[in-house]
Order: sequence, then structure tokens, then C-alpha cells
Amino acid sequence: MPNIDESKELLNYSPSNDFLKGKIIAVTGAGDGIGKAAALTYAAHGATVILLGRTVHKLEAVYDEIEAKGYPQAAIYPINFEGAEEKDYEEMSAVLQKEVGHLDGILHNASSLGPRTPLSHYNADAWNRILQVNCTAPFLMTKALLPLLEKSANASLVFTGSSVGYKGRAFWGAYAVSKAATENLMEIFTEELADTTPIRVNSINPGATRTKMRADAYPGENPNTLKNPEDIMTLYLYLMGDDSIGVTGKKMLAQP
Repeated sequence: MPNIDESKELLNYSPSNDFLKGKIIAVTGAGDGIGKAAALTYAAHGATVILLGRTVHKLEAVYDEIEAKGYPQAAIYPINFEGAEEKDYEEMSAVLQKEVGHLDGILHNASSLGPRTPLSHYNADAWNRILQVNCTAPFLMTKALLPLLEKSANASLVFTGSSVGYKGRAFWGAYAVSKAATENLMEIFTEELADTTPIRVNSINPGATRTKMRADAYPGENPNTLKNPEDIMTLYLYLMGDDSIGVTGKKMLAQP
């Protein structure tokens, strides 16, 4: 289960504005929602952020906002996680190796909800697509970028979990299965990297947050009752900075 107590202790966490100065952090799904908030938060604290996602104009808008605020210049890397294959991640690794040389962190934020329907009605194509985006893509991307993470003195790898990944729930289908697989993937990477690299690996469950995915999952919910993505960034910031060195293998909640 998630490390709720440790998350609570971070509610008042407030590092300096240059907390991430000099760090290079890749964020998937950076065009809107939690990914956008995380990218802007990392940039505001001094990081060079690599914006990854499939919708170029959204990535460009985040890039422009980073530029306008005078944060370190970001980079855009368009990629469609639904259709990307292993060779695409190998190409990504080669490009980033040439352009930035190493990575200090990856936030695997991009996710797809899929249909909310009984498993007996679940479409096989939808099932495969959700597993591809939510689990296979983070696996392939992490595998390809490990050499760049290993060049950092203390890199951080953060996956995105969900309460339905801790315990399956009716009508959540491939999304719940993919999030359970993601938590397991995090645990495996934690153990495999612990003795040979300084890379720490954790997962964050963002909880009920005002995003498009949340609205799709709960169409009758009043969005005004939810926190905005910008309001839950404490844990995302902590796990990417040096204050979390030694913290690894944890399932954590962004909203204790």
C-alpha cells in the first residue's frame, strides 16, 4: 500500500526556487493537466524540462509559457505512446544523448483511461491500447533511457499510480490492470537498479485532481470540489530533488 505517512510529512515541504538548478527532467504527457503542472513546477525551480507528448501545439504552449517566465529553456520531443515501438525509444535515447548528454529524472505521467465498462464488454483493441500507453510505453522508454539516467549522480524515476492499481474495481478494466502492472514495474526496477546504480524509483498516485481524465471518469462530479494539478505538486517536486535521495520503492499519495 502507499506510504501515506511519509506523504503527509511533505505537506509543508517548500524548497528553494533553484532547488532543481542544473537538472534535466523528462515529463511525459506534458501538454496539459498534471504533466503540464509538473513541467512548469520543475522549470520554475531551475530544471531544464523535456516536454514529451503527442499533441504538438499543447507542448508548444507549455514551452512558450516556460520561455515567457524566464525559466531555463525547455525542449519538445513529440511522440505518440499509443503507436511508438522499441525503435522509437531507441531513437529518443540517441537524440537526447546528443542534445543533453544525460537525464536526472523522468516523470511517467502520460496515461489513457479507456472505456468504463464491464470486462465482459471490453473491446480487445481498447484493452491493448490502454496497456500500451499506460504500461508498455513507460517500460520501453525507461529501458531505452537507462544509460542516460545512469550518467546522473542521483537520478529519479517516477511512475504514475492509481488507487485502482492497488485494488481492482468494477468497470475500470484495462486502466486498473495497467496501473497494477505499473506499480509492479516500479517495484521491479527498484530492486534491479538498487545495487548497481544510484537511481531511485517511486510511484505517485495523484488522487482526485481536476483534469480531463477525471472528468471523463466521473462526468457527474463537481470539478470545483477537486484540487487543481498545481495544488498537488509538493510530492512531484520532492521526488525529483536531492532531498529524496535514498527514498526508493515507495508508493506515495500526492493528496494524503
